[in-house]
Amino acid sequence: MQSWKVGILLFDDVEVLDFAGPFEVFAVTALNRGQADEWKPFEVTTISESGHLVTARNGLKVTPDYNFHTAPSYDLLVIPGGMGTRREIDNAVLLDWIRKRFEEVQWMTSVCTGALLLAKAGLLDGKHATTHWASLERMRTEYPEVTVVDGVKFVDEDRIVTSAGISAGIHMAFHMVNRLLGTTAAEETARMMEFDICLDEDGAR
Repeated sequence: MQSWKVGILLFDDVEVLDFAGPFEVFAVTALNRGQADEWKPFEVTTISESGHLVTARNGLKVTPDYNFHTAPSYDLLVIPGGMGTRREIDNAVLLDWIRKRFEEVQWMTSVCTGALLLAKAGLLDGKHATTHWASLERMRTEYPEVTVVDGVKFVDEDRIVTSAGISAGIHMAFHMVNRLLGTTAAEETARMMEFDICLDEDGAR
């Protein structure tokens, strides 16, 4: 069966649910659940610039699996947001890493103000995108090349999928499960998580 490697970026002051929500969705997803041939299609790991302990919002401590130099190749990357993006948006090393990884991955996704990092890296020019409601006007003002979409959980631009604030990253992750594995897999994962989903075939909600 086909499988995908999912990498989730971490940095200090990253919003917890921004990364933990998608991590849970991808990690919990299983095909033929409970059977002898149960298959986990997503291998999920985390990365930070240094690989050292990260202090997320409200003090949660997380140890990344890799740093920028040791991280393996990925099929899908999740770029979360949070207050830490105010610092990271001027981090040339991180922005360059995002650009280089975009050339390698099949899909680049963002949650919340992680979309601002993608915009600063130039990956959203000429595309539709969304972010946390409180940062929509900032994105419009600072990145006029981006068509900002209001009132949706996520925007699917094929290789790039941006989502709105915090919990919207869970909807984005379920959208990717649905896109890659189909409705049944997404619905079974949502049932396991006891999470209500409304799958949207058009890719923007």
